[in-house]
Amino acid sequence: MENGTLSRRRFLMLAAGSVCAMAVPAWLTSCSAGQDDGVDDATAGSDADNEAYEVQSLTLFLFDTVIQISALCAPELMDRISERCRFFEDRFSRTKEGSDIWNINQAHGAPVEVSEETARCIEASIAYSEASGGLFDISIGAVSSLWDFVEGIKPDDDAIKEAVKHVDYRTISVDGTTVTLSDPDAMLDLGGIAKGFITDDLVSMLREAGCKSAMLSLGGNVYVLGESFRGNVYVLGESFRGDDWNVGVQDPNGTANDVIASIPVRDKSLVTSGLYERSFTVDDVLYYHILDPRTGYPVKTDLASASIVSDSSTDGDAYSTTLFLMGHDKAMDLLNSDERFSGLLVDMNDTATSSAGSGFTLLNE
Repeated sequence: MENGTLSRRRFLMLAAGSVCAMAVPAWLTSCSAGQDDGVDDATAGSDADNEAYEVQSLTLFLFDTVIQISALCAPELMDRISERCRFFEDRFSRTKEGSDIWNINQAHGAPVEVSEETARCIEASIAYSEASGGLFDISIGAVSSLWDFVEGIKPDDDAIKEAVKHVDYRTISVDGTTVTLSDPDAMLDLGGIAKGFITDDLVSMLREAGCKSAMLSLGGNVYVLGESFRGNVYVLGESFRGDDWNVGVQDPNGTANDVIASIPVRDKSLVTSGLYERSFTVDDVLYYHILDPRTGYPVKTDLASASIVSDSSTDGDAYSTTLFLMGHDKAMDLLNSDERFSGLLVDMNDTATSSAGSGFTLLNE
């Protein structure tokens, strides 16, 4: 490794050859490749309580995304994690009839009783909206319900103009577990925060159950708990003693397997939002899925992706969206000034810039 760079090809070869006892994305590695570190796979991890457990893995498709979770734990705990994921799907979904969010959106301003989790998520969302000056706004539902990034449907301009009038987080009030929208035509959409909130909830479950080592991936939201499943991380032929996970960031201007940077972390969330995730073209115009609550149209930005490392995945989810609305320079100012975060920004020219002291390694060709 020279000057903080690592060959992307070498990184991907490493990822393919070093995953321990589970199927994880190619950009997430944790093990020593081709080297015996004296740790038996079945007893990986340094805590004696973990030695009786094997790595349990779970894959689901919920929240319109693939969920992959692997943890050194009892099988029964993974069953509980699966049930908890479905619990959130039944409360947070905007389109599932009978969910808390669906009920709020169908109430046309009448008070709605919701779960404690839904109330907390909405309260947190309001706080992020206030902190961002409205750049993050879950009342975007009036607009997001018009767009279809799966079928590639662009709504009528007049419909967008009308819907954006009803985007204002200040119309949302939460009293205990009662949610009211003062604008009867307003609608909520938790898509910009739900995965982060759920990730933090699942991590708490794992911790409370005594799990010391886990990896959670909910779409672009990754959380790595404790030390990696084996004690060595292998980079460029050099093994260094350390128990961090090595998490890679997808190149937003490349293919799904291209990695532009990596970072060794533990007990951290890494959330990446990228324009590449969902988009479509109409009349030679490319429309991205990240909507600007001020206009109702896809965000106009000089960023292709934004990644945030933080203790809280909820923080990372909300702020990764906000960074797109801010643009590169203001986003980097935020990352450098807020001690809660470090991050990586990639512009449309595939230039990656990391915040001061972030620990990211940029990968060359």
